[in-house]
Formats: sequence, C-alpha cells, structure tokens
Amino acid sequence: MKKVLVTGGLGFIGSHTVVELHNAGFEAVIIDNLSNSSISVLDGIERIIGYKPFFQNIDLRDKAAVQQFFDQHKDVVGVIHFAASKAVGESVENPLLYYENNLNTLVYILQELSQIPEANFIFSSSCTVYGQAEKMPITEDASVQPAMSPYGNTKQIGEEIITDTTKVTNINAILLRYFNPVGAHPSAEIGELPNGVPQNLVPFITQTGMGLRQQLSVYGNDYPTPDGTAIRDYIHVVDLAKAHVVALQRLLNKQNTEKVETFNLGTGTGSSVLEVIQAFEKVSGQKLPYQIVGRREGDITSAYANTDKANTVLGWKAELTLEESLASAWKWEQKIRG
Repeated sequence: MKKVLVTGGLGFIGSHTVVELHNAGFEAVIIDNLSNSSISVLDGIERIIGYKPFFQNIDLRDKAAVQQFFDQHKDVVGVIHFAASKAVGESVENPLLYYENNLNTLVYILQELSQIPEANFIFSSSCTVYGQAEKMPITEDASVQPAMSPYGNTKQIGEEIITDTTKVTNINAILLRYFNPVGAHPSAEIGELPNGVPQNLVPFITQTGMGLRQQLSVYGNDYPTPDGTAIRDYIHVVDLAKAHVVALQRLLNKQNTEKVETFNLGTGTGSSVLEVIQAFEKVSGQKLPYQIVGRREGDITSAYANTDKANTVLGWKAELTLEESLASAWKWEQKIRG
C-alpha cells in the first residue's frame, strides 16, 4: 500500500479523507495536534476501516518535529494538507495566530518535500479566495478578490507559496477550492465536531434540532436573493474526501498538465439558508426554531461552483444531495449526543 501523509487527519474533512484513501488502497498516516479535533476520531476511523491508522501528535509549527517526521517516513508518496485554523471570526480577532499556523506550517512541509526527487501535494484551499465573485457560478479562472479576513488571506498566500515553490522544485500540486462541506460518514462513526459554538450553519442547525441551542440565528434576510437569505454551495464531506483521492491519483499517474492545477469542489447548486432549514425539517421531521437577525460582517451574498473543470478534467463529480448531507449530519448529531 502506498503511504500518504494526511495533516489535520483527525479533523472533519481529514478524517473522511483517511477513510476514502483506505477504500482506494492507500495507507494513510496522520499528523494532528488535536487543537480543533479529538483523539476519539481515531477510534471512529478504526471502526469503519478495521484498523487504527498510524497517528502522531505533532504541532506543525515545530520545524524540528516536521523534519524528524519526514526523516522517519521517507516512503510517503504524497501529502494531503488540511492542518490549518479555519474560523473566519477568530482570524479577524487573532490574525497572527492564523498567519503563523496556516503559513509557517505550509512552508515547513514544502521545505521537506522540496528535498524529495518526486513529491505530490494536495492543498486544502477555499472558495473564500474568490470573495464576492462578480458572476455565478464561479469558475476557476474567476479573479481572486482581496481577502475578506486573515483566514481567507492565508488561503490566497498559501496558494501563492505553493505556486512559487513548484516552479523551482520537483513538487507537483493540486489546489482544491472547497465550497461548503457538510454531512457525516454514513456509518455515523465520524462527522463534524466543532469546538464550542459552531461557526458553520449545519452543525448549528443539528445542535438546535437536538435542543443544545435555543434557536438558530439567520444572519440577514435582505440579500438580493430569491428569499433574501445568503446562498452557498453545500457539498457532502464524503464526496469532498473522494475528490482528494482522485486528485492524488492524478498526480501519481502523472496526468496533470501543469505543475500546479486548481479545481473547484462543489455541487454546482446554490442553496439559501432558508432552503437548508426547510431541507433539514424534511429529513428530521421536526420544526426548527430560528430568528432573523442582522447581517454578519464578512458574509457575502452568494457563492456556488461551476464544476465543469472538476467533472471533466479531474473526473470527479459530487453524487450526494443536500437532503442526504443533512440526514447524515442529523444521524451523527443524534449519535454523539447519545
């Protein structure tokens, strides 16, 4: 089995990608510092795939620890890099944490990969790099707008660092710009585990459905959209995880046509906040208490993907629906609340 390093591999998307790597015949090795994840996720992965993957608790800001890891794992054929801080609001309050955690760690990994004769790197990027795009759906050649937050800026700078590095090294890279990952593994053994108050819509919905939150706040109903609420492209995390495996295989099979390739990962369909609430009510069979409040700073009106390039060039397509995503998220929420 070819060995693949997954940084942040106990996080939401990372853990599902570890499972999909196993399903595709790879051996995933995991680095995570557990700053926004739980060691219990390793047990969930084990219950799905039948064994516990190799895991090391490393803070990637520790350059010496990164060097030591690569010295000990010279047979890694690729790196899928998830490890990063990702809360927009927190990044505004603590920008230096985000620049250190999201950029220094990237540099240290690329420094190690640049010493390898042939290195393959998959980067966890974001549709935030587009800001409020001028037209929908968003294609990969849409202009990268000035970042709305330090978090978004780290994704833009991260892409630039990777692009500059590939020009002078043996690293080949694919940048995957996600839209809005939701859902959970169908087994309900792994899913989204936000610390504290959820920053994302779906875990806030499921926690409200369980009674953990009194009601959901809908930020703004005066957007220029059909129902006045903001529109996003919600993609099932299992579909998203599978895209990382397809991207890695593309590099390993030398099918990439450039040193750095970029793909949008979404469903191609935009759903408003109210549509997501209605879909949840349908799959859960219960009414969700919510209130309309003022817009949230930094939020854009609409973002959904043009998936043509991912579908035709990468050979990947999202299969699961919004209702299936919400049903799996609800099943996971019910399981973890016992």
